[in-house]
Amino acid sequence: MSVFLRRTGGAVLTYVIATQGALADLTASDVWSDWQSYMGSMGYAVTGDQSTSGNVTSITNMTLKMELPDEDGTFDMVIPEMTLTENGDGTVTIGLPESFPMTISGQAEGEAFSAALLYTHDGLNMVVSGTPEDMTYDYTAQSLGLALGDVTVDGETMPEDSLDLGLRLADLAGTSRMVIGEGRTVDQTFTAADLTYEVNFNEPETGEKGRINGKLEQLAFEGRNVIPAGFGLADVQAAYEAGFAFDGAFTYAAGQTSIEGTSEGEAFSMASSSDGGRFAASVDAQRLAYDVEQKNAKLSVTSADVPFPIELAMAKAGLKLEVPIQDSGEVEPFALALNLTDFTMSDILWSMFDPAGALPRDPATIALDTTGTAKVLLNIFDPAAAEAMETGDAVPAELHSLKINELLVSLVGAKLTGDGDFTFDNSNAEQTGGVPIPAGVVNLQLVGANALIDKLIGMGLMSDNDAMGARMMMGMMAVPGEAPDTLKSTIEFKEDGQILANGQRIK
Repeated sequence: MSVFLRRTGGAVLTYVIATQGALADLTASDVWSDWQSYMGSMGYAVTGDQSTSGNVTSITNMTLKMELPDEDGTFDMVIPEMTLTENGDGTVTIGLPESFPMTISGQAEGEAFSAALLYTHDGLNMVVSGTPEDMTYDYTAQSLGLALGDVTVDGETMPEDSLDLGLRLADLAGTSRMVIGEGRTVDQTFTAADLTYEVNFNEPETGEKGRINGKLEQLAFEGRNVIPAGFGLADVQAAYEAGFAFDGAFTYAAGQTSIEGTSEGEAFSMASSSDGGRFAASVDAQRLAYDVEQKNAKLSVTSADVPFPIELAMAKAGLKLEVPIQDSGEVEPFALALNLTDFTMSDILWSMFDPAGALPRDPATIALDTTGTAKVLLNIFDPAAAEAMETGDAVPAELHSLKINELLVSLVGAKLTGDGDFTFDNSNAEQTGGVPIPAGVVNLQLVGANALIDKLIGMGLMSDNDAMGARMMMGMMAVPGEAPDTLKSTIEFKEDGQILANGQRIK
């Protein structure tokens, strides 16, 4: 299913879209010709019988087929009839049947399989305008849907209730502009009132069964895709070297998911929700970046092992990553940041290990923000390089510098903050087991550690000897701060390998 969504959702459903008003005369033949060219460049074999009556061009028995090299399989789509209607104002309306089939087939773990999918729509309206070199697609629909049909494994069709899958987009609208030259640039915007999904599975032999359903509300997407001439999925490295690039962001205003089922004879359930989120990504021949965020996430889990709901919540969770991905021979910047803000859990869960309420139950937060430089030593999209990384025969990159812009760990009444700045010497990495030699300073402050240790002793979670060892270590590495129960530490890493803690050599 993930293969289908990745390689057909972007190639077919988002291509079947239409536009911002007529810029010049565009013919049905122009649109059909570009469909064939575009789909062919994406790895599809496209066939269909073309006929014209008046201002309507019909493509009957239209098929799109693509080999899936990574999965040793094929994807097939059959559209009984597509119509291209010239409207007389330089625009062309695209008509599709209300449903048409798709099939994914291949080999998985030594077994042959095939899965039928059914695409459906309600009230899909699509218009394309512009010129053959600059087409803009504009579309609206009351709904688009996708449902799983028969699944066959080694020639045997699975029972109808063994696996059921469906998703539906409601009240959607979007625009896609394709500028066509040696390659093409695709700019897209998309909105939908909601996306609903449901998965049901049942395994009679083991008794395992379950149901997953959920909803995302007020979806929006905006992005750009650069597709070079000669683009192909068989050689991803060559595609990036030719100029393939993507930059886009997906947002939603709210989401809910519920899961219930039976595992090993025991019932379980889970419910989650959030007040929206964002997923942004960009990739080109040189860099890869992600920016992911979720707001006010809540999770509740029940199972036979725990007689009460396990409830967790978080005000915000986020991850940002930007890294070089190709061997350019140069030292390049990177960034990594994550945050888990105001994490809480229910009092019932707290009482399992702290029934007396000795520990503060304030929301916990973990945050890390780093930047630095590194030298990439291989091309990660090169299959040979990827295999070498998996087997451990190749070092993917050298770390040259690291700056800790923010470090924050705040939980159970204690708080650790810090920052740092380092450079790394890779000249003798072979003699040091591949580890570069650091030089730099990290500044740390710890508040509330002694009070936390006292509470852990009182709860029986830490022995007096362990507490003494922890306090001795803190005494060696830190000095008292100005405020009560505050420790500060400045750790220096020298180029000759020495390590100093607050001016005192510890190595």
